[in-house]
Amino acid sequence: MEIVLSVVLSVLVVALGAMVVVLSLRGRSRPEAVEAAVRRAVDEQRRVAGEERDAAVRAAVDHVLVQNRELMGSERERVGQELDGKKSLIDQQLGSMNAKLDEVSTLMQTLEADREQKFGQLSEQLTMQHEGVTALLHTTTSLREALSSTKARGQWGERMAEDVLRLAGFVENVNYRKQKALDGARGMPDFTFLLPNDLLLHMDVKFPLDNYLRFCDARSDLDSKRYKDDFLRDVKARIKELSSRDYIDASGGTVDFVLLFIPNEQLYAFIHEHDGDIIDAAVRQRVIFCSPLTLFAVLALIRQMVENFQLARTSDEILGLLGQFNEQWNKFVAQMDKVGARIEAAGNEYEALVGTRRRALERPLHKIEAIRSQQGDALDLELVDAADPGLALEA
Repeated sequence: MEIVLSVVLSVLVVALGAMVVVLSLRGRSRPEAVEAAVRRAVDEQRRVAGEERDAAVRAAVDHVLVQNRELMGSERERVGQELDGKKSLIDQQLGSMNAKLDEVSTLMQTLEADREQKFGQLSEQLTMQHEGVTALLHTTTSLREALSSTKARGQWGERMAEDVLRLAGFVENVNYRKQKALDGARGMPDFTFLLPNDLLLHMDVKFPLDNYLRFCDARSDLDSKRYKDDFLRDVKARIKELSSRDYIDASGGTVDFVLLFIPNEQLYAFIHEHDGDIIDAAVRQRVIFCSPLTLFAVLALIRQMVENFQLARTSDEILGLLGQFNEQWNKFVAQMDKVGARIEAAGNEYEALVGTRRRALERPLHKIEAIRSQQGDALDLELVDAADPGLALEA
């Protein structure tokens, strides 16, 4: 803007000079002189304008170059700063990626070591499981051979029942007796539970298993049906046998039912599944089936009944003691009232003694004190007169 203004001022100055020259030559008569003067002024104007234009162009170009240099320097500095920031950011990301890659590598190594360890443990467990299955198969075979004996089945049933009793917290000769013959009756129950009011509950653990084992080993449907029917027939016979014994005797102090322990839950479910009427028939004959789980429930009820009976008996004793305490408390309150009345009467007597009697005794004492005081004053005067008659007169 300043360059343009300088060019305009130069043009104006040249024009003013030309006008001055024209005016100075106006009075001349020669046209040639005027024309020459105008031509010189125009040439001078063109020369000055060209110089001014060239100077203005050079100044503008120099100004543009300076601005471009400054702009390119600032742009170069900004681009350098951006590149430095991006470089530091890329370095940070590369460092983070390297750290994560190290973590992933460490995790992969840990997983690989853990996989190898777990694979070894799994192999050991499979080996142990195979050995356990082999031992279980051997034990099952031995148990099957052992259960083929009636005596062994009875011992197994007793052991199962004892485990349930121990789990329920029952103690022998405290909560139950084992294999004790009945007085004056035939039969010897395997277990006899001691109930409140001297009542007894008997339980037998002997159960027929021969035909059930044959049913499990049967290879044809015909054999399975035949052994199943034989087994259910044996169960009915066992129920009839128990009901005919003296395990239920109201005069002997027993409850009106007997327990038949089935030492296997699968066997108990088999009876329910194939002939549910057996359970109802057993109940009608006052025989209750018990599996290990149901026996535990029955024992829990027996224990709760015993505890309730003991609590009721303890409550009666507490009520009796409360009655005695109430009687003694009433006597104590009556005696306390008597003692209180006597203490109150003694207090009244004491108040009378301290008040009325004391004042009655103090009145003569006050009179005696007054008389003694008067006699003392008179005696003092006599002593003074005897000692100094003049002093006595003055007095």
